[in-house]
Amino acid sequence: MYQCRASLLRKSLSHTRISHNLSWTTTLIRKYAIESTPSSSHSSRVNASLADTAALFKTYKPVTPGLRHLRRPRNAHLYEGQPVRELTVARRKKGGRNNQGRITVRHIGGGHKQRIRIVDFERKIPGDHDVIRIEFDPGRSAHIALLKSRDANAGREKFSYILAPEGLRAGDTVRSFRMGIPADIAPEYVSQGDQPKDSGETSESGKAVSNSVTTDMSLAMGILRSFTVKVGNVLALKFIPPGTHIHNISLKPEGRGILVRSAGSFGTVIAHAPGERYVQVRLQSGEIRKVLQDCCATVGVVSNPLWKDRSLGKAGRSRWLGHRPKVRGVAMNKVDHPHGGGRGKSKSNKHPVSIWGWQTKGKRTRKPGPKGPKNSNKMVIKERPRGKEKTGERK
Repeated sequence: MYQCRASLLRKSLSHTRISHNLSWTTTLIRKYAIESTPSSSHSSRVNASLADTAALFKTYKPVTPGLRHLRRPRNAHLYEGQPVRELTVARRKKGGRNNQGRITVRHIGGGHKQRIRIVDFERKIPGDHDVIRIEFDPGRSAHIALLKSRDANAGREKFSYILAPEGLRAGDTVRSFRMGIPADIAPEYVSQGDQPKDSGETSESGKAVSNSVTTDMSLAMGILRSFTVKVGNVLALKFIPPGTHIHNISLKPEGRGILVRSAGSFGTVIAHAPGERYVQVRLQSGEIRKVLQDCCATVGVVSNPLWKDRSLGKAGRSRWLGHRPKVRGVAMNKVDHPHGGGRGKSKSNKHPVSIWGWQTKGKRTRKPGPKGPKNSNKMVIKERPRGKEKTGERK
């Protein structure tokens, strides 16, 4: 017995020495490898991208299952207080029901109490407006900006909310040119409707005068755009140069902005057709349409572009937003959905349809633009890409 114990002790000591030598050798190898091998460019790019992602989004320690996948964009510039009460109204929820009590919009109901922010989509008040702060709006994906007019006689219209463009911060100044361009900005500007007066000179001199007038107009237009085309300013489309990102686009000269208002979206001015009343604008969907040149738009991209990359983390957070659950058609009975009934989880080789029997996979329910009915939408020049054209595949 004693010999066995002694042999076991000798074996354990020998294993200890071997493991110690191996660990010492491994330490040397690791140290030598780390010091001699430089970090590759690929790993540095990956680390940089991960660092940027961590800086853009806020994640939480998964102490609960609902926090494990929760991810929110970092918006340190947002105001943490309450909104201006005079610029809000109570939101009365109806659960997607009409005046007869019937559900016309499904999957709506519940949610936290909210107050609707009264956003100024017209921007008809001229003059300089100071940006007081950028606020969160529970009723939309984009952020809103609180403006204060410098006009002492503004009265109740002294404060207003607008859609905040990306990059707009507290302390900036925005201006609306919807009611016209002040004469002190570009006094040499001649509108397209004004014609040069007849001086009674010969044709050659008349050509020289017209050329000089055209040169002066182009120079004045350049000066005008340098003063007016800034992020947050509102002006007519005829004053916005091609290639400029715009949002909150109106379709009537005196109407409010109704196009391109969601977070991170923008339209682009494509071209100004000479001698025509319209300006070509590419919308966020890829559709190119004509808009009256007297219609107004706001310069810039809508704020909060990372909103689409957020993760709610749990189903309850979706219920707080007023979204009710969606049930699959194959899980219903046959009287409730065309996919319902039968044995097993199958729709019996039927084409995917909605609860009302409409086809839902690629079937067009309307034909806008040039391919549609006569005079349905004559303003559409090019429809938005669909199918393989949208995904970039070859036909």
